[in-house]
Amino acid sequence: MSNIFLTSDWHLGHDREFIWKIRGFASVEDMNEAIIERHNAQVKEDDDVYVLGDVCLGAIDNINHLLRLNGKLHFVRGNHDTDLRWKVYETLPNVVEMDNVILLKYKDYHIYMSHYPTLTGNLERESLKQMTINFYGHTHQKTNFYEDRPYMYHVGVDSHNCFPVPIDIILTEMKMKVNECIAFL
Repeated sequence: MSNIFLTSDWHLGHDREFIWKIRGFASVEDMNEAIIERHNAQVKEDDDVYVLGDVCLGAIDNINHLLRLNGKLHFVRGNHDTDLRWKVYETLPNVVEMDNVILLKYKDYHIYMSHYPTLTGNLERESLKQMTINFYGHTHQKTNFYEDRPYMYHVGVDSHNCFPVPIDIILTEMKMKVNECIAFL
């Protein structure tokens, strides 16, 4: 049985200290290798991985890093995913879906996956299953929730030590956050 993972903002090949150094790496090469190793340690070939933008930067041949990744990759376009990169991503054998936004129905959940945080719900309903929830990247935040909202979850590598996150872990954390918020109402 395949698993579903989420991640974003790899910035593979982005040789700027404010990206790799803040993540705890000595160089962009170290960051690239760590992201690939951590990804492949969890993701198997038949797993689905939703990457919510900002995949690669720098030289176009940085895209070759993607060929080393396990799983079937689903890409949401980020602000650094240029038209040229987007066209090259389409040619990769492990990329199975690309769009500006991806909607996913998983179990009884309705999930809106975007690069940018997107308001999709509120706490008028007591269950995440009764609303559309948002998985997003872009913000490079160290926490998992946008403005502490339980229905907006940051999947980026910056809050997950450069590992992809299993969807069921995300949903468990979101349920705990809903309960925390309802307790304050």
